[in-house]
Amino acid sequence: MYFVVLCEDKEASFELRTQTRPEHLLYLEPHLDKILFAGPFLQKDGDNSIGGLIVIDLTDYDTALSFARNDPYAIAGLFARVEVRPWRKAIPV
Repeated sequence: MYFVVLCEDKEASFELRTQTRPEHLLYLEPHLDKILFAGPFLQKDGDNSIGGLIVIDLTDYDTALSFARNDPYAIAGLFARVEVRPWRKAIPV
């Protein structure tokens, strides 16, 4: 089952995001075969990251919640808000 992990950064946290990014990418590495797509949300000018989105195929909600909570970004306190939602891919079929 797919889950959306939707993350919103705290204000003025670009430096923390930059410092933690290598650990975050290492954390994602063993899950790459389960990630449908992922990437950062950007400021209106397209410059700095202000959050992120991951769509990942996991067995159940608790596993998805654990995945989100153990992300180095989350552990570092980068996020103001994190949502984990079940999701169904409809298009393209």
